[in-house]
Amino acid sequence: MKKDDRFEKIYSQGTLNGMEIWRDRVTGVQYLYCFSGYAGGLTALLDADGRPVTGAADAAPETKSAAD
Repeated sequence: MKKDDRFEKIYSQGTLNGMEIWRDRVTGVQYLYCFSGYAGGLTALLDADGRPVTGAADAAPETKSAAD
């Protein structure tokens, strides 16, 4: 694996203001990156028990519809 291949973007929403979900290919931990203009913040996604959300390389994050 090349140095720049450790993280992969698995979800993206918005352009100037939005959010992205990034996955660490080594640990499987998923991170939420929110941005607005030149500002932004990054945090690990946590499950209901406070543990980091992890996923396989080809797995997308689970999404729930408003009807659930």
